[in-house]
Amino acid sequence: MQSQDAPTAFLFKMWPWLEANKIRVIVGAAILLVAVFLYSFVSWRGEQKEIDAGRTVTGLALTMPPNASPSQWADAYLKIANQYPDTRAGRRAWLQAGAALFSAGKFPDAQTQFQKFLDAHPDGDFSASAALGVAASLEALGKLDSAASAYQQVLSGFSSDIVAVNAAKFALARIDGRLGKVTDALNYYESIARNSPGGPLAQEAALRAMELRTKLTPATAAAAGQP
Repeated sequence: MQSQDAPTAFLFKMWPWLEANKIRVIVGAAILLVAVFLYSFVSWRGEQKEIDAGRTVTGLALTMPPNASPSQWADAYLKIANQYPDTRAGRRAWLQAGAALFSAGKFPDAQTQFQKFLDAHPDGDFSASAALGVAASLEALGKLDSAASAYQQVLSGFSSDIVAVNAAKFALARIDGRLGKVTDALNYYESIARNSPGGPLAQEAALRAMELRTKLTPATAAAAGQP
């Protein structure tokens, strides 16, 4: 009985305060309701924009001419990215624009788009892919030192992204191989094969490592720790 009377007793004690501050209570409740409504509305708008952006990206394949050039695809993706800048689909479209420019052989333009994305989203969902895009564009331009530095930044800046790290290591191994740095290339390939066993990239890395071992002289093999 005492426990049942407790809320009633509390209400009687609070009633004078409520009477004296009823305007404040009403205003506070109204503000709370408005805040809840605004939060729900903003959340709904965000979800709706994400849906619209995703549909626009998906529908692009149906609206583009069959003979559209990579540059036209890049322009279309950039338009979506500018229309939906705060959505995941919009960010993905921005990256696809860079990829389309890369496919068209417009490596400076691709590098610019990837770098702009990376500057705007340094730690987003697709940032590691953008960083790889910058490095790949530099490599395609023949700027091997700059490309190697960019790939190293992927290793240091996105160390938790195993896919990006392995892709960067594979590219570094490829560059080192072109520069005649056989031992360094071998170490990268073996690292990929060791850390991601069974995957397609790991299998390719293991094959390339096997090929490189045949090129090692006894002195370089000893330095690399090879039998």
